[in-house]
Amino acid sequence: YQPRASGSAPFDEEGVRGLTRDVVSDGRLTGYFLATYSARKLGMKSTGNAGGAYNLELRSRLTRPEDDFRAMLAKLGTGLLVTELIGQGVNYVTGDYSRGACGFWVERGEIRYPVEEITIAGNLREIFRRIEAVGADTVIRGSKIAGSVIVEGMTVGGA
Repeated sequence: YQPRASGSAPFDEEGVRGLTRDVVSDGRLTGYFLATYSARKLGMKSTGNAGGAYNLELRSRLTRPEDDFRAMLAKLGTGLLVTELIGQGVNYVTGDYSRGACGFWVERGEIRYPVEEITIAGNLREIFRRIEAVGADTVIRGSKIAGSVIVEGMTVGGA
């Protein structure tokens, strides 16, 4: 729960209190997002996530305070800075991922020009394995908080 944060709540849609916990630790899944029904089916307890993932924060123990946006661009070097994702393209069974995107092309850590009408694709399992850095710069979208993320080797297509 993050007081006064957009979309943040101390409890889920079933009135179950949300807890601070790791869901992934050291690259391993350590928890689930469970409502009362799904928890009961699995023989587990609700995690306070009826209605979705509340107060979700992506961070890494390797992130340093100086890993701001400029530092992340420098770490990226040359590549694609995605600023917007379009549509829904995740197969939750296979993990295959494909979405429209736009953003900027970066060379030597500097934004060079805008890019639009492209597709980024991959497999979620591989995408998570290929996360190279999570920045200290934070973007808040509803109740989700994340720093910039550098992912090595995603497929990019477009004209």
